[in-house]
Amino acid sequence: MNRGAAFVVGGTGGLGSAICRRLADEWDGVAIGYRSSADKAQGVIDTLGEGQDRAIAVHCDLSDMASIQSGFTEAKARFGEIGTVIFASGVDIEQPFVSQIGEDQWRQVIEVELIGFTRIVAAALPHFRAQGFGNFVSVVSVANYCFPPGDALSSVPKAGIEALGRAIAKEEGRYGIRANMVAPGIIDAGLGAEFLTTLYTPAIWEAQRKRIALQRFGDGEDIAQAVAFLASERARYITGQTLIVDGGFSL
Repeated sequence: MNRGAAFVVGGTGGLGSAICRRLADEWDGVAIGYRSSADKAQGVIDTLGEGQDRAIAVHCDLSDMASIQSGFTEAKARFGEIGTVIFASGVDIEQPFVSQIGEDQWRQVIEVELIGFTRIVAAALPHFRAQGFGNFVSVVSVANYCFPPGDALSSVPKAGIEALGRAIAKEEGRYGIRANMVAPGIIDAGLGAEFLTTLYTPAIWEAQRKRIALQRFGDGEDIAQAVAFLASERARYITGQTLIVDGGFSL
């Protein structure tokens, strides 16, 4: 088992909940960060099996630094140490072309995702430095390597998150702190699952599926496995990297 607890920001989402389930058996505990629904967070806890007794729901509003700091304080009080912070939160967005995106839309997604991540980093780093260990794993997007039209609202802030992750890796490695990213492809979970049923026609999605080397869309477990690896001691000499988990979509 890895040292300390896992703090999952966005733990109630489709990918976040899969990540919580995967991490529950590998860490001393799991803090499930939620913004608005404690009931959803409790619902995720109820799926953790034997890990339920080592999981807590923690309010974590990315727009409120006080909420984030309170969440970390609560998790540290419960578990003693926080070994990894997973950033799996995002805005529920559509997929407009760049010419159709208004300033308010840009501000919303950048505020919640990119600025929200900077707040998470600011809150977590003092704990990691005091412990002498800790790592970040951020869920970003394959669109920064193989751009599908209409994905700018999602990919632009995540490019910033990747850049900040590399900065953390370079500057904080001397303190035993790592930072890595996972870039999902087309995933049948969370917002991706909604897109598969509401965006484009079945024929278009079938054509996209055939573009994928492994000939299938991914699922939440595929992403959770990659996150669990990078967060764990198995990846102790990996930092500043982005692991693309897309079945070969971007080849």
